[in-house]
Amino acid sequence: MEDLLNLIKIALEAINGEKEVYNEERLSKALERIITPKMDSKQRIKATMQVLLELTSAEEPKWEKGAARLFTYMLYDEIKENRALGETEDPYKNLYEFIKLLTNEGLYGKYILENYSKEDIEILEKELKPERDFLFTYGGISLLAKRYLIQDFNRKTLELPQQMFMGIAMHLAIPEKKENRLYWAKRIYDVLSSLKATMATPTMSNARKPFYQLSSCFIDTVDDSLKGIYKSLDNFAKVSKFGGGMGIYIGKIRSLGSPIRGFKGASGGVIPWVKLFNDTAIAVDQLGVRNGSVAVWLDAWHKDIPEFLQIKTNNGDDRKKAHDVFPGLCYPNLFWKLAEEDIDANWYMMCPHEIRSAKGYSLEDFYGEEWEKRYYECVEDDRIEKRVMSVKDIIRLIIKSAAETGTPFAFYRDAVNEMNPNKHKGMIYSSNLCTEIMQNMSSMEILQEEIVDENGDKIIVEKTKSGDFVVCNLSSLVLGNIDVLNERELEYVVETQIRAMDNVIDLNYYSVPFAEVTNKRYRAIGLGTSGYHHMLANNKIGWTSDDHREFVDKVYENINYYAIKASTKISKEKGSYPYFEGSDWASGDYFKLREYNSQRWNGLKEEVKHNGMRNGYLISVAPNGSTATIAGTSEGVDPVMSRFWLEEKKGSITPKTAPNLSMDNYWYYISAYNIDQAWSVKMNGVRQRHIDQGQSFNLYITTNYTMRQIMNLYIEACKSGVKSIYYVRSKSLTVEDCESCSA
Repeated sequence: MEDLLNLIKIALEAINGEKEVYNEERLSKALERIITPKMDSKQRIKATMQVLLELTSAEEPKWEKGAARLFTYMLYDEIKENRALGETEDPYKNLYEFIKLLTNEGLYGKYILENYSKEDIEILEKELKPERDFLFTYGGISLLAKRYLIQDFNRKTLELPQQMFMGIAMHLAIPEKKENRLYWAKRIYDVLSSLKATMATPTMSNARKPFYQLSSCFIDTVDDSLKGIYKSLDNFAKVSKFGGGMGIYIGKIRSLGSPIRGFKGASGGVIPWVKLFNDTAIAVDQLGVRNGSVAVWLDAWHKDIPEFLQIKTNNGDDRKKAHDVFPGLCYPNLFWKLAEEDIDANWYMMCPHEIRSAKGYSLEDFYGEEWEKRYYECVEDDRIEKRVMSVKDIIRLIIKSAAETGTPFAFYRDAVNEMNPNKHKGMIYSSNLCTEIMQNMSSMEILQEEIVDENGDKIIVEKTKSGDFVVCNLSSLVLGNIDVLNERELEYVVETQIRAMDNVIDLNYYSVPFAEVTNKRYRAIGLGTSGYHHMLANNKIGWTSDDHREFVDKVYENINYYAIKASTKISKEKGSYPYFEGSDWASGDYFKLREYNSQRWNGLKEEVKHNGMRNGYLISVAPNGSTATIAGTSEGVDPVMSRFWLEEKKGSITPKTAPNLSMDNYWYYISAYNIDQAWSVKMNGVRQRHIDQGQSFNLYITTNYTMRQIMNLYIEACKSGVKSIYYVRSKSLTVEDCESCSA
């Protein structure tokens, strides 16, 4: 009985105030129904947690905090047992011996002890803040324990949350000069452990380990050749093997019926190749945990678009389906302009190979007015065969697929390329798996194969000219856990994350060498944000209020300002990214395009011109599924699904509430499905001005939406300068969250 009373006391300590609702008598009565004398201590803890979770509701959300507190204490006991520690021993004591033990067992990388002395680690141990273990929600601490804390080879957990955060921080600080290394390790630890920022899932999982693939997602451009296609498949397989997701642009591949080596009607088009990527995603899974993840992108004017739009739908010829890929369409502004002004107008679809043969250029290599001019040139050229449908009929196929599968994703290529700070070095054809990464892309070129004699052995060497193989290095500010109006705090967190992500580039393990080449050319990173709705509720701002527009315009402008300031500061210290000269950063066009002309922005523009930029790309907002759960906040820039809901994953049901839900902020949390989606699109456009890449942005529709209403959302996105749309989520449709890009 004493044991049970102690559990109740611990649970209630986690719930601040409001004793009239969260009281001992109420919890005791609920426990009487399930606690039996035969239960041991661990069973009683689990039963108490279950009761606390069952009591959790939109009106009484704080019961969940008691469950989180009990889970944490249970985790402490489990780790003491797994590490053979005494009952009264502190598992946080003696960090050096802990790291040494895990290094000897092959669970930590040797590089930690090679770069930090015993004295260094003893200094860092003093920075550990075990009380921050109680910042987690139940969903956060349970997810952390299951997927992120280090386990031995028998799947027994050995690491505690603050040890994890310190291990990540120590790893990410290694590229710093020895005299600065401890400072940055402390600072990165402080930001991560206070849940004011999160690193992407691969970084959270793999930093400090012997194998450290730290990047989330990759993008490849497929060449229109047999060797090029199979090389891209090989790259995807290697990336998938190590847990990365891929975005694949196939817009250069010739269409169905196009000639091969002059033989007409020989090409099978893009669909057979899409199916190969689909099958590779299944065959090369991620250590048996889940299938590989790949988004395949095609231009809206490509001749194979009608078939491409049906690869995930349930009707039609199954031999032409690819149910495990995520299709995406790359739209020119012209398409949505016609949709608004003349929906019955003809839309001409053509083969990129025929255009290259007839015109001597690739239509996909242009954007804006130049693209539109060349598009009509191709339309008028009789040497190029056209497939003609009305804009209306194409949109019907798009919306039918979106309503049934949540896809295709949308990529607004003109807005993306117009605002590309590195347009002097290339073209952005598409995005990644989660539609937020937008960086220069180009296909690799396989030059030749040579037979080389090495000590009598004949070695075949393939020479390949590297293209731009894009890498996503991500982290996210947790806006709901930061006082965003306190610019000093905001700058501190932003500067810390820019430094940490820049170091990821130098530390990363690259499964594909082309990724390393591109990553070090541009040193691109993606600072994102989670907790957007959480932030609005904290500041009592309604989603559809005019205050929303003004507030987020200011917040994201400040984030951008401090991100650029941090990058140019590192550039002064360590040097610019190699392609800085000739960029919009160097010319000042970056600031002009965004209408940044205040005194502070003009001062920063001069700093950038003088010091350079460490990173060619800076900001992108990922969907943040898992890491938002860990931080106890709302995902990405999306509204919450509900004030309260039950989440079912792998057979277990967990109650979820809107972040820090209380009567004080209750009415500021409106369900995503009850929000005017046109308003969300416009707010996306407001934020987009301050984001050099993109945002994982979803549309939430109900069965009441007509085709015309959904089409109008796409048109509004185009007019608002939105760069991409991720899923179209409907209440009747379940779509998969991106595991690779959780940041």
